[in-house]
Amino acid sequence: MFAVAEYRPLFGSYVLATVGDQLARLALTVLVFQRTGSPLLSALTFAISYLPWVVGGPVLAALADRLPRQRVMVVSDLARAALVAAMAVPGMPLPALLGLLLLVSVAAPPYEAARAALAADVLTGDRYAVATSVTGIVLQLAQVVGFLLGGLLVTALPPSVGLLLNAATFALSGGWLLVGLRPRPAPLVEAGAAVQSVWRDTAAGLRLVLGDRRLAVIVALLWIGVLLNNAHEGIGTGLSEELSGGQGLVGVVLAVHPAGAVVGMLLVGRFCPPRLRDRLVVPLVLLSVAATAVAGLAARIPDRGVSTVAFVAALAVAGFATAWTVPLNVAFVAAVPPAARGRAIGIAMAGISAVQGLGALAAGAAADVVPAGTVVLVTGLAGLPLVVVPLLALLRTRAPAGRAVAGPSGT
Repeated sequence: MFAVAEYRPLFGSYVLATVGDQLARLALTVLVFQRTGSPLLSALTFAISYLPWVVGGPVLAALADRLPRQRVMVVSDLARAALVAAMAVPGMPLPALLGLLLLVSVAAPPYEAARAALAADVLTGDRYAVATSVTGIVLQLAQVVGFLLGGLLVTALPPSVGLLLNAATFALSGGWLLVGLRPRPAPLVEAGAAVQSVWRDTAAGLRLVLGDRRLAVIVALLWIGVLLNNAHEGIGTGLSEELSGGQGLVGVVLAVHPAGAVVGMLLVGRFCPPRLRDRLVVPLVLLSVAATAVAGLAARIPDRGVSTVAFVAALAVAGFATAWTVPLNVAFVAAVPPAARGRAIGIAMAGISAVQGLGALAAGAAADVVPAGTVVLVTGLAGLPLVVVPLLALLRTRAPAGRAVAGPSGT
């Protein structure tokens, strides 16, 4: 897949932006926690970046089908570079920081939808199936690097350094895409389809995703699974305080889950045949939720050293088990025509981002009342019955045969 010239900038720019984004998100979360001491406000900072997905993700993602996808990505990256650089101005009031963060996040839905859909145009057949797994692995590694680097920076340097690095990664990403991708017409125009209002296009995408039983089941399972497996991200600072008495472990707490996911995706995505991958979905989903509950129990161990080791190990197992997303991502848009991929992927990603943000916010609110470890425990215990219904529904469906295309995680 890396032999395809256009895929290299598409892949590399995404890794760059992801590392910088995680670094900046962590820097802002710590900055807010330092100023306010509130896990809820810290979680709000983490969650606000998902708000545009919640209130307008499908509509914004429709731009990826209505406009040339390269242009959508380049403009999104350069706009985010300028906005994040403004956030690094010393003494920026907290409300202004959050407002700029919200504006930065508005560019995410069209960018993500365009990137995922364009990858399916650039890579075909088995190449895309391989890219789905590899991109997922590298995305998790990028998150690990971003969180660990961010954890080091926030203990030694002002958060503004992390923000400036994020602005630089967005600028580099946009420039790379500009020179590395060939211009293409807007997908709807290329397909000869009538360009309707953005609302009609969005509604058509919703009907497409929710009208197919298997797609609807996959979306439901993805949304619930992401909600349960990522809620702890919003209370990383609180968990670090609980485990170590300070913020020194915040990078480790946030990085261990994606680190486990790297190993899981490598083993499941690269070394398991397709049939085995499909059979592993159910046990891996259950393991991911159960391991989250075990992590919550580990945080309650009185000995801080033992508690930290057990918590990190359990959360790594939970991350490993999220490899169940690999076969679901490959199958997600098997029935979606190329001209509708931006909308279909955007709708699924809107839900994923919505539950990530809402989960982080709910976890932060709960951590203002009970210990952060208890929040993780309750998330895992409550999650086991929540995943049963979509898992049973998934078992009653059959995977569409023949095509390997983009998944809703954008990989």
